[in-house]
Amino acid sequence: MDIATGAGLLLAFVAMIVSVLIDGGNLLAFFNVPSIIVVFGGSFGAVMTSYPLKTFLTLPKLVALSFKMPKVDPQGLIEQFVKLADQARREGLLSLEEQVATIDDDLVKKGIMLIVDGVDPSVVRDILEIDNDVASRRHSLGISMLESLGAVSPAMGMVGTVLGLIGVLGNLADSEALGPAIAVAFLTTLYGAVVANLLWTPMAKKLKENDRLEALSREVIVEGILAIQAGENPRIVREKLESFLAPKLRGQEVANKGGE
Repeated sequence: MDIATGAGLLLAFVAMIVSVLIDGGNLLAFFNVPSIIVVFGGSFGAVMTSYPLKTFLTLPKLVALSFKMPKVDPQGLIEQFVKLADQARREGLLSLEEQVATIDDDLVKKGIMLIVDGVDPSVVRDILEIDNDVASRRHSLGISMLESLGAVSPAMGMVGTVLGLIGVLGNLADSEALGPAIAVAFLTTLYGAVVANLLWTPMAKKLKENDRLEALSREVIVEGILAIQAGENPRIVREKLESFLAPKLRGQEVANKGGE
């Protein structure tokens, strides 16, 4: 689990609640069901109109993914490829077939099988890069949907406020109820701003960063597979793949999780 997502949300909401209580406010005054319906119902409806239903129904999964750590381990991948390169140089590419069952990453498995089958390096690169492009496009679609929710929610908050003010202006005779009614009307604007800036937009940014990290790992995989196929020295394989890492992470050997 990515603790930062949950901790960030908790911190933001606690800060708002504490500020209300310090000011002597009533938390129940900030709860209004019609406002919630307008913001969430209107936002979901607008986004559902913009995307295929199949894509929209992935929203709960996208929210859950923003709370999970991305399954990336570039250093572990590098160690794995160094060992595979060493085995390939000593025993030949065909010997790698027996290692496929011990590899967890599907893209690594596919790459190993392609080079074991003697597929041309340019074709291997094309196949693996197509897989990478498809994965990135799929991720981008989900991120785009969250960004759309972040853009629409404040607008729906304003719509709800306008609807509330119309009701208030239609009943100006009751002056005592005027103030509370206006306050309730502005709650919808608050809801729209909160869900956009504390939920949808941060989640979209978190998934975008996770996709960047996964894309980096996929690039390491492509170059690692091709280096093994070319019969490069394991030391050269390490140097080449570590160029994808930040300088402070280079030269650090870690356990080969993929081969355990």
